[in-house]
Amino acid sequence: MQRRPLAGRVALVTGGGRGIGRAIAQAFVARGMKVALADLDAALVETTAREIGAGAIGLALDVTMRAAFERGVDEVEQRLGPLDVLVNNAGIMPVGPFLEESDATTRRIVDVNVHGVLNGMKIVLPRFRARRHGHLVNVASMAAKVPAPGGVTYTGTKHFVLGASDAVRQELRGTGVEVTCLMPGPVLTEMMAGLRPARGVRQVTVEEVAAATVAALERPRFAVHVPAAAGHMHALSHLLPRRIREAVLRALRTDRVLTEIDHETRRAYEARVR
Repeated sequence: MQRRPLAGRVALVTGGGRGIGRAIAQAFVARGMKVALADLDAALVETTAREIGAGAIGLALDVTMRAAFERGVDEVEQRLGPLDVLVNNAGIMPVGPFLEESDATTRRIVDVNVHGVLNGMKIVLPRFRARRHGHLVNVASMAAKVPAPGGVTYTGTKHFVLGASDAVRQELRGTGVEVTCLMPGPVLTEMMAGLRPARGVRQVTVEEVAAATVAALERPRFAVHVPAAAGHMHALSHLLPRRIREAVLRALRTDRVLTEIDHETRRAYEARVR
């Protein structure tokens, strides 16, 4: 398959003020795309847009508010042109024992990680379908396939993102709309503050995730693992009986990544996302 040209396409990236969202926006700009970044932190996203340059714009946006999200998409289209790409990247990961998680924290994780993604999908997909063109990128996580004790609600939301992405992809088959689900492993961002990586699991950079996103736009495909080897390993692991697979995960200490935490190092992130 030939690479699809990206120059001139219009993209909106949620959670664009920092981390993965910022890196994706920078990679898009480098390909000549017109980029809007959205984030709950208005000052941060405006600063990020100025630093990225190339006409990037920053919008204050709460993805959990459907009407506000739609107004944001309308503004992007008024300022940059019809939207070609939406990257549903905004997400949060408070961690801790499930039975100690407050109802408020549970609702906040689900609001951002589930309803934020659904809102974006419901707003842009009718526009994409009407134009018979557009690419939806939903950012999930390897947690969508690998259980993460200490992040029960977060894990559930990422399972949801993967399942919903696949189902809507099949609903839209033949309409000209592309759907991609990104599943990065542990990414070197603020979200990983105070967490200890599993044995033999390489932490990836935001630049690697951004490069994988660009590649998925140029040669569309649904499931994108970062690093790619993680997807192959996961597929192979599911050939094993569950008890053996879980024993391997325990040997790699994946069950301790979100339970053995340096709370002091993580305090600032947890306070901000809650």
